[in-house]
Amino acid sequence: MNRETTNRIRFLIEDVMPPILRDSRLFKGMASLAWGKHIAHLADFRARAPFLSANEYEDLYRQHPRVHEGTDNSEACVRKIAASVVGDSVCDVGCGTGVLLKRIREAKPDLKRLAGVDFAIDDAARIEGIEYHAAMIEDVPFADGEFDTVVCTHVIEHILDYRKAIAELRRVTRRRLIIVVPREREYRYTFNPHFNFFPYTHSFLRAMHPVPAEHTCVDIGRDIFYCEDRTAAAE
Repeated sequence: MNRETTNRIRFLIEDVMPPILRDSRLFKGMASLAWGKHIAHLADFRARAPFLSANEYEDLYRQHPRVHEGTDNSEACVRKIAASVVGDSVCDVGCGTGVLLKRIREAKPDLKRLAGVDFAIDDAARIEGIEYHAAMIEDVPFADGEFDTVVCTHVIEHILDYRKAIAELRRVTRRRLIIVVPREREYRYTFNPHFNFFPYTHSFLRAMHPVPAEHTCVDIGRDIFYCEDRTAAAE
């Protein structure tokens, strides 16, 4: 299933379905027909978020079914990300399978360095010419300003201490930081292990505070695309 298809489904269950039904046991039962007991596990996972151990966190993500083929990004987001890359080096934090980095390299063949970071890189396709590092987003193994462009898509919504994660992304970015998150509302029963929810672009801008003057924050389908220039922010 691609991102465009899931976005259409999300529109129906997040925006059309009334909250009183969306949070009900009836919805839980209907969702369980597709995902079984995992729906209840996800609800419990979010409820216990402040008390989870690192092992519990990793186990849930290893067991969570992969919904999208290759990348969680829509085609429109992939094109926007690739067009927004600047400089010679790119790091994708939360790289998953590495497909986004592959698409960026196809669009920017002159890039000198591409790196992917994820807390579990078992699923990475090990694409030639891309280096992979196993690490958490809150503590990436790079020097200050090591990459011209840092990309982080569909990760911030999963991170309990997202402000620390954003600070770390900014730290290793020399010129441009690109972040994509889903535009969604919180409900008790969902098909994803998200902790943070951003229903509007201004909701996400609050998470990025302080926001530099040189930034972009726009809707692309049901996703929020954010881009900031660190050179301007440092002045």
